[in-house]
Amino acid sequence: MQTPHFTVSQFIEILNQTLDYVFPIIELEGEVSNFKTSKGKWGFFDLKDEQGTINCFIPLFSLRVPLEDGMQVVVKGHPKLTDFGRFSFTVQQIMPRGEGSIKKAFDLLKAKLAKEGLFSPEKKRPLPDHLETIGVISSTGAAGYADFCKILNARWGGLHLRVANCGVQGLSAADEMIKALEYFNEQEPVDIIVLIRGGGSKDDLAVFNDELLTRKIAASRIPVLTGIGHEVDESLADLAADLRASTPSNAAEMLTKDKRAEVSRIHDNLQSLAKYLGHYLDTAKDTQKSQLTSVKTLIEARVENAQNELQNTRKLLESLNPENVLRQGYSIVTGNFSPGNVVKITTHQQIINAEVIDVHNR
Repeated sequence: MQTPHFTVSQFIEILNQTLDYVFPIIELEGEVSNFKTSKGKWGFFDLKDEQGTINCFIPLFSLRVPLEDGMQVVVKGHPKLTDFGRFSFTVQQIMPRGEGSIKKAFDLLKAKLAKEGLFSPEKKRPLPDHLETIGVISSTGAAGYADFCKILNARWGGLHLRVANCGVQGLSAADEMIKALEYFNEQEPVDIIVLIRGGGSKDDLAVFNDELLTRKIAASRIPVLTGIGHEVDESLADLAADLRASTPSNAAEMLTKDKRAEVSRIHDNLQSLAKYLGHYLDTAKDTQKSQLTSVKTLIEARVENAQNELQNTRKLLESLNPENVLRQGYSIVTGNFSPGNVVKITTHQQIINAEVIDVHNR
């Protein structure tokens, strides 16, 4: 067998082609050391563990979290052999790993963005007065999304949801959520955007401290409500949003009225009115008959108006009842709408499990 013969540049090219084929994109975890920048454009650092070290390179525009020596991180990128025969890892994304590193990156970036006024209270917008269409950014297969929909329908119903299904943890999740924000701002107008994700570890929720995602939330033309993790969890996405809910369920509560509470309120108002009218009638007994007749007519008119209000409200609540919609022949489909997955179809009389064969845009 003949021994392969290459020039140095040929050998470097072949090795890089091999690396591109075997490891086009990989993730590495380790500790940052010797971090430095060059010309305000490039970043260089070593990624090490107990037994090894890899030289890493990253364009600074791709660095979306603060980086310091000693931080534990996960990096995403591809390996490469330089023209000088030095092995290097070109980094595309970085995310802190571990509570200490996550808090350090959070504090540094929070201070930087706060100094720019990104979290200023003056920029916050209230909930729109009349909500009809809600843009939801979440993983539709997650428990947090299911809780959000359940509470939303139980409290009032009748709202239209436009859902952008995307990842809510991991290195690629930030870019997916950014694209969803751009979609709702530019292509699918909604009254409010809701970004939700249920509870998880500090590592799982670290994606919501991504600088570009945080800036995109702050720059949204449409008000943004976040419901991320639990009440004790705080992210830069929460600070940049117009409104923050403690959980996905709490986000649904903030967006809707409780129909049972509304009926109770109207009932209490009617009782108060009845007491007032009774007292008014008692004090009017000594007035002239003509005056009493006028008062009685006015009272009857007010009672009739109050009864009409109650009847109209009941009709409105009945029209928003999901069961009435199902009786009209519609159905509710829930689940992950990717081909091959099983979704649940709820009709008025049946619950059907069906496999998704194909999904395409209308």
